[in-house]
Amino acid sequence: MKNYFIVVEGLDGSGKTTAINTITKILNNNGIKDIILTREPGGTPIAEKLRKLIKYNIKGDEITNKTELLMLYAARVQLIEKVIKPALEKGKWVIGDRHDLSSQAYQSGGRNINQKLITYLSNMVIGKFKPTLTLYLDLPPKIGLKRILSRRKIDRIEKEQLSFFVRTRARYLEIASTDSSIITIDANQNLKQVQHEIYKILNQWLKIYK
Repeated sequence: MKNYFIVVEGLDGSGKTTAINTITKILNNNGIKDIILTREPGGTPIAEKLRKLIKYNIKGDEITNKTELLMLYAARVQLIEKVIKPALEKGKWVIGDRHDLSSQAYQSGGRNINQKLITYLSNMVIGKFKPTLTLYLDLPPKIGLKRILSRRKIDRIEKEQLSFFVRTRARYLEIASTDSSIITIDANQNLKQVQHEIYKILNQWLKIYK
């Protein structure tokens, strides 16, 4: 049986954790048990330290946009080389909570960093390595932020203005419309509808790639 790297993307509050649990259950039902779950930024001791810096900052030393970008790629390459690639080489499936598409959306769209710089950095750091399938959970930013605020404190990035997330969402949609490996799911539906759509998409996909 072949093994693959599946990623779930979307704004915070879009339901990525639930989607990952649903995907795991679908794979299990198809006899795929050897699965590794990852998250970005994070997933290794070094990447988790970088995650904490990115999300919560250091008092008196505000992170610049380019510094944030570089830390994200440092964490990403550490995760790829130390966890994801070794897992795939051992025949495991990998399900990721975010990957490179997040930087294309948040840093290019939200932060307005030049896309050419991000593309260059991505090519230099991770090259042609990419997920086999990405499920993008699309949700209006106001709804995502409302969901987050109802259950926990927000981090440094989540404190950004609504316009930041509007730009991020627009960039997600723009990229998804041009990449056949990215499937967009309406995350503004109720939970059962979103899960049903994931079941339908993934089971059809498995018939081709399993």
